[in-house]
Amino acid sequence: MSLADILGPLQQPLVTVLDTPVSWTEVLGFGSGALCVWLVARQHLANWPIGIANNLFFVLLFTQAGLYADAGLQVVFISLAAYGWWTWTHGGGPGSPSLPVRRTSRTEWTWLLAAGAVGTLALTLLLDRATDSTVPFWDALTTALSLMATYGQCRKRLESWWLWIAADVVYVPLYAYKELYLTALLYVGFMALCVLGLLNWRRGCASLEQPVARAAV
Repeated sequence: MSLADILGPLQQPLVTVLDTPVSWTEVLGFGSGALCVWLVARQHLANWPIGIANNLFFVLLFTQAGLYADAGLQVVFISLAAYGWWTWTHGGGPGSPSLPVRRTSRTEWTWLLAAGAVGTLALTLLLDRATDSTVPFWDALTTALSLMATYGQCRKRLESWWLWIAADVVYVPLYAYKELYLTALLYVGFMALCVLGLLNWRRGCASLEQPVARAAV
């Protein structure tokens, strides 16, 4: 049995939404993605293996749709998921069983914004010249924002949720334009879950900052 025989059924239409066939890949990506974000919002460690499964489904989906940067991004996400999984369990330092939620430092913001700008420009040029992408800039921008947000998620930086929200604002119309309607709907749900995650992590960050403030007094 070849790889094509295994993947073929996943690419077959399951339902039709707005006269557009929706494949098993998109449905499974929808379910695993929603579950992953919900688990991240709750700071549950299981978000990482669920997220890896979600990335694999989206590699297939985005390659079919011609969103090559987003497809390649999923491969990077898998590597970052392994790093994030380890960091969440080992990154808290001596005497801390898990990594606490913290705010993004000014230095981190400087590096993130610089890397995001350079990455967006480089990917736009690459996609425009080396692929048949019809949306090189938007594909590159969402890729850069997602990588910035994933770094923050791996380090449990509170502001990573704002980066995810910014990415989702672009993702929704982009996927609708590509007729990936179920995935566009998924990202609307992602935005709602991002707000939930932001509120949950903000409470965790505040509870950590309060003892520090009392100690300073």
